[in-house]
Amino acid sequence: MASLPPVRLARRVLARRVLARRVLAAAWLLGGLAPVAARPFTDAAGRTVEIPARVGRVLAAGPPASVMLYTLAPGRMVGWVRAPSPAERPFLAPATRDLPVTGRLTGRGGTANVEAVLALKPDLIVDLGSTRPTYASLADRVQAQTGIPYVLLDGTFAKTGETYRRLGDLLGEADAAEALAIFADATLREVADAIATVPESRRPRVYYARGPRGLETAPAGSLNAELLDVVGARNVAVATGQGGLATVSPEQVLAWDPDVIVTQDPSFRRAVATDPLWAGVKAVRAGRVYQAPSLPFGWFDAPPGPNRLIGVRWLAGVLYPDLFPRPLPEVTRDFYRRFYHVDLDDAQVDTVLNGTPAP
Repeated sequence: MASLPPVRLARRVLARRVLARRVLAAAWLLGGLAPVAARPFTDAAGRTVEIPARVGRVLAAGPPASVMLYTLAPGRMVGWVRAPSPAERPFLAPATRDLPVTGRLTGRGGTANVEAVLALKPDLIVDLGSTRPTYASLADRVQAQTGIPYVLLDGTFAKTGETYRRLGDLLGEADAAEALAIFADATLREVADAIATVPESRRPRVYYARGPRGLETAPAGSLNAELLDVVGARNVAVATGQGGLATVSPEQVLAWDPDVIVTQDPSFRRAVATDPLWAGVKAVRAGRVYQAPSLPFGWFDAPPGPNRLIGVRWLAGVLYPDLFPRPLPEVTRDFYRRFYHVDLDDAQVDTVLNGTPAP
């Protein structure tokens, strides 16, 4: 028999799952079976979701959730939103490197589909990021389509510790979550206490350059630029509006004339020093263009998840080196062991921090 188109197949599978649940419910009412244990959970968007009493398999809806889930409970993951690149794989736990690729259910360019989600048989879908009505509506829609509980968690950087605790409650991983939450809270407190001693005159004006041309940025108020606020820097892109990402012109960047430029794009970092469009920018003239490390996840952004905990320590040290004397290689090893489940050797630390292996 010819195979069904993906959409029809997904609908057939979903119909069978709904029918099976109705049969189980009817059997329970007749006294033949015990009900499947579940409990209510109120997520960060205020939605009350019935989740299994024990969650075994979890699907991350997007990249930030994928990182948080990996750091807390890699054994519960059913897949990656995108396949780890060859450069990223050595910095991930071996058992997770070849997990299936699920695609993303949320954010720009969603690539997951109902068929793929159902085939992986997750007990729970978790999303991390904005809890605005748009995302709550998406969660409701996906949950209705798949019959799988879908929970939204707050991706605000300042709430990282709190969110770890909530995810730990969801997964029955309270002790592991508490350890990561304590580390997150301590990191943010250490940075905040140090930055509080910095006078306004020493707080730099910073432009965050995204993409190979450096002309996409994250305005003040965006999840993607939260680290600038945490380290006391002034985001020059405040004039573009609140939230989301924005495309700007070279003339606009020149008018802002930032003291520092931060990027995660290596091609932009290589080109900016000799590009005449950027030659007049103060940060370029002063040699203060910094590329954030990005293995296996971006330290500044991409995605805006708990991976930024190491990034905030890096950025604070770049901007105020006298306030953060602990060697960055030591900080990096400690973080990767706690959060990424890998012990780095010297060559790997050098690759992370400098982009090339040690000689």
